[in-house]
Amino acid sequence: MKLKIYNSLTKKKEVFKPINKDKVRMYTCGMTVYDHTHIGNMRTYINTDILRRVLEYSGFEVKQVENVTDVGHLFGDRDMGRDKIEDSARKAKKSAWEIATMYEKEFFETMQALNVKMPTIVCRATEHIKEMIDLIKKIEKNEFSYKTSDGIYFNTSRIKDYNKLSGMPLEKLREGARVEKNPEKLNLTDFALWKFSPKRGPRRQMEWDSPWGIGFPGWHIECSAMGMKYLGEQIDIHTGGVDHIPIHHTNERAQNIAATGHPIVNLWFHNAFLKVEGQRMGKSLGNFFWMKDITDKGFNPLAFRYLCLNTHYRSETNFTWEALDAAQTALNRLYCEVSIWDPLTNTAIKTGCTEYEKEFLNAINDDLSIPKALSIVWNLFKDNQFSTSDKHKTLLKMDKVLGLGIKGVEHLEISEDVKKLIAEREKLRKEKNWREADKIRDQLGERGYLLEDTPEGTIVKGKL
Repeated sequence: MKLKIYNSLTKKKEVFKPINKDKVRMYTCGMTVYDHTHIGNMRTYINTDILRRVLEYSGFEVKQVENVTDVGHLFGDRDMGRDKIEDSARKAKKSAWEIATMYEKEFFETMQALNVKMPTIVCRATEHIKEMIDLIKKIEKNEFSYKTSDGIYFNTSRIKDYNKLSGMPLEKLREGARVEKNPEKLNLTDFALWKFSPKRGPRRQMEWDSPWGIGFPGWHIECSAMGMKYLGEQIDIHTGGVDHIPIHHTNERAQNIAATGHPIVNLWFHNAFLKVEGQRMGKSLGNFFWMKDITDKGFNPLAFRYLCLNTHYRSETNFTWEALDAAQTALNRLYCEVSIWDPLTNTAIKTGCTEYEKEFLNAINDDLSIPKALSIVWNLFKDNQFSTSDKHKTLLKMDKVLGLGIKGVEHLEISEDVKKLIAEREKLRKEKNWREADKIRDQLGERGYLLEDTPEGTIVKGKL
């Protein structure tokens, strides 16, 4: 089965065909580093990581470029609000550069904890101002821009299919009620390529000279500039959250066409929202969680990854602490099972479980059907016709996609004192002395051992 991925531009699943036979050029919209990486962000990057892993599992060499937005992202959707990083810096009484560095570090530490692979190239907006200015010059030369009192703006009416990616009528692609209207704009959907530093009020910390005056780049221009710098004018895949579709990615696409004369992205990959307790996640609702909230409650970060894998990336999922607890339990059970399997040696490994591997490949090739792939993993666990060495080999292959850390599970050697306690407990159970038997179970549980009572006797299922 060939790999099929849903394309947000064409609104259908397509057989994936890279521009170059064995190489994939992928651009990922990175974080605006003004605050903590919240769990909604985490879900997006976990699913982007799954996409990359599936591509690599299929034999492609992936060059992934991911930006860090450390300037230019305003609170207002249409470039009329405050700068997120400068605003955060004032509140924290730090420099904008310190804020950006601090939250960038936290972001990549969070991704590492979630076993998300590092991009091939990480590029910061502040380090690519020249490339952005050069791209704006091209757009200006091709007559897609105009000047207002507060910046250089893109004329969206010059793009015939401006709303093709969003699929929304143009009258809906307008400034939000929370954003002050700009009477100088030719069209409500027009956006800033370059913003002039304000002449009144506090001076910006991040600003640069340009052919149009001192100022800073708009949010959208950075991705177009850095994408083309590192991946060229033909990109296989562009990833991000669905919230990027109507404005950010629509504007990126418009800029690309204006500068090059053609769209440069073949496939747009978007991840659906994560809700919290059935509600939209937001600080005002008090349901804004980040990695520290998860680890402070004793959860393994990979339990959150497992939770995300249970829902298809194009479907909304609901976060609850109960759901995270269930994911942690399932992950622990998986680790415990693997820990009692025969350790892998070159002589023990044969062919693995090829039928399960085929089923798994078919699932991931069908638009990354990871929930189905997980069910195949659990079916493999229950199937006793294969040796544990063969199952272990197959599971390690599968985990190249899932990223649940199976390779790090240590083989469990049961010590003599534990064997004696299990034998003593078995004797107590035969005598129906349940109270004393439960005490031994609790004692072993405190030491991390998971027991299972079967008709053939008690067995150790693993160690947490």
